Amino acid sequence: MNAINASDTSAGTVATAGHRAGASLELRGLRREFGTAVALDGLDLDVAPGELLALLGPSGCGKTTALRVLAGFERPDAGQVLLDGKDIVPVPANRRDTAMVFQSYSLFPHLNARDNVGFGLRMRGTGVAERRARAAELLELVGLPGHGDRYPHQLSGGQQQRVALARALALRPRLLLLDEPLSALDAQVRVTLREEIRRLQLELGITTVFVTHDQEEALSMADRVAVMRGGRLEQCATPTELYARPATAFVAGFIGAMNRIPGQAAADGTVEVLGVRLPVDGPAPAPGPVEALLRPESLEVTAQGDGPGRVLGSAFHGPTVRVRIALTDARGEVTDVKADVPTHAAGALVPGARVAVRPQPRPVLLAVPDGSA
Repeated sequence: MNAINASDTSAGTVATAGHRAGASLELRGLRREFGTAVALDGLDLDVAPGELLALLGPSGCGKTTALRVLAGFERPDAGQVLLDGKDIVPVPANRRDTAMVFQSYSLFPHLNARDNVGFGLRMRGTGVAERRARAAELLELVGLPGHGDRYPHQLSGGQQQRVALARALALRPRLLLLDEPLSALDAQVRVTLREEIRRLQLELGITTVFVTHDQEEALSMADRVAVMRGGRLEQCATPTELYARPATAFVAGFIGAMNRIPGQAAADGTVEVLGVRLPVDGPAPAPGPVEALLRPESLEVTAQGDGPGRVLGSAFHGPTVRVRIALTDARGEVTDVKADVPTHAAGALVPGARVAVRPQPRPVLLAVPDGSA
């Protein structure tokens, strides 16, 4: 579902839940330096009303700094943060109409779940009856009815994070910020809670920016994913587009598994890879050595006694088996590649088996052979 549809679909729910429709968000030329280190280098980004946008990238790419700038915890050295067209950079964090959910839950240990959820309302002078009613509504919304009297130490990690989410929603923010909120949880709880967060976000229609280092989390939850590198935006697109049509070699290598296989670009705009001539995805390079970027599912593997590949090992992934292969070219150079083979066809691909590897006939993205993107 795209951002506009998600926002429209949830309009009725927003009204009944007492939440306002999501705000538009624009980041314009954000720059933030820490001494000689540049955390944000002219970051530009748009988020549509009601959209869930994930910020994804390697450590040090600037994603957490960007979130802290949005929250008001960091002031940019240059640039604007426009919330519904108004620059909120000069606005203090406690007056921004935003809410943040942290990785560490940050619940008050001496308050029960109900009072934790209603804490922000209490600070705003909301009456006791209204606070209790709002807290009960939100605890039910996050799947914790009947847990209002429990203290944080009486709740599981996943339940504590649900309380933290309810507390953030209590003030009816126009922008919800999530700072790796699931990273401290075990795998199964993470899967369940990310589905719940996505359900709530769609129901409430709240504009959300979500920072994570987990690719699967970002691709499964977000309407769009912004891949960052060195304080800049590499690409912002839907999960499907990022995976199928990465804009740069960096994005191609960062999102999902990717093989870099030596090839030879020809003058006619094609490239020869593993003995197969393929069209190039994007601008045709100058003739000469290149590296073809190929997903594991784009490679076909067959057992062949004199094949140029040797199976090093395999990992069972349910419907597929990921096979790791040492592939030797005509010059004797060896390249490690990964290929996804249907489980029913992988029986003969045992360690030591000789194989042939061919790319499927589809356009490929190229990178320069020195490894730079």
